[in-house]
Amino acid sequence: MIRALLAGLYATLLTVMLPVTGQAFPERTIKIVVGAAPGGGLDILVRAVAQELTTRWGKSVIVENRAGASGLIGAESVANATPDGYTWLAVTDQIYLSNRFAFKRLPYDPDGFANISIIALADQFVLATPSVPANSIRELVALDLEKPDTLSYGTWGDGSPPQLLYETLNRAAGTKLLGVPYKGVAPVMNALGTNEVQLSVASAGTAGQFMRAGKLKALAIAAKSRSPDFPEIPTTAEQGYPDLQAFIWFGLAAPGGTPAAIVEKASTEIRDIVRQPAFSERFITSIGWKLIASTPAEMDARIQAELPLIRTMIGNAGVLPR
Repeated sequence: MIRALLAGLYATLLTVMLPVTGQAFPERTIKIVVGAAPGGGLDILVRAVAQELTTRWGKSVIVENRAGASGLIGAESVANATPDGYTWLAVTDQIYLSNRFAFKRLPYDPDGFANISIIALADQFVLATPSVPANSIRELVALDLEKPDTLSYGTWGDGSPPQLLYETLNRAAGTKLLGVPYKGVAPVMNALGTNEVQLSVASAGTAGQFMRAGKLKALAIAAKSRSPDFPEIPTTAEQGYPDLQAFIWFGLAAPGGTPAAIVEKASTEIRDIVRQPAFSERFITSIGWKLIASTPAEMDARIQAELPLIRTMIGNAGVLPR
């Protein structure tokens, strides 16, 4: 409460003292904190945006990786930063959605950020190894009901998309698919490659090459619409399971209390950058992601709209706050 009041007061003072804040900004280096290791999809996307902003604004926009603890470390550092527009957070949906249900106490307020834009969305495919004699969700359910406790799925932690999806399926269909935790997406993909686990989820950017090579098969896409890259693969809803959804989205946010003029300027510039055909093709659509480029208000609305779904899926997964 006190921090929120101070942030509001700070923003008010900035507005009074710097009436052209949005026009003058930026006057020095901007830092974007990425709560993940270098080289991942979010890191690559954010670095590309940062380079374009540096070129356009003539001021350095740098990236600092602060990985660990389901993004809590990076989120906390930005939540506690001065809300002057010079510190941003690279965010995924996990920061706002599953984290609030997976932890008893968060070191940040998931509703306390000044949201800038959701840049891209990665819908997830429901994946199986070729050893699984099922080619749809319904066939998978029938197979597991006939031979329970024989199939396992790879997950990368409590509240991660594969855990939420498969435990929701277990609850809905009475299956007994077994979760096996790994330390990240890459180890899960390796486990699928060796048939250590037979199921998981991944985006087209991660799994597309293996799907095309016949090393993995998609039983469905856990989204509201089919993928333009794999239009032959039906959605989970088409197969009778509309609550089986799995996605990861990527965006940017600033500390709560950041002046609205700065947030709007940053959002407008970023949306223009990512909508450029060359940029979008190289960093978003070519790896199977969807371009979103939301406004701050659209980002706020999406978070609130997705909360009920994630709350239900977290309950289905039996995730207890830790």
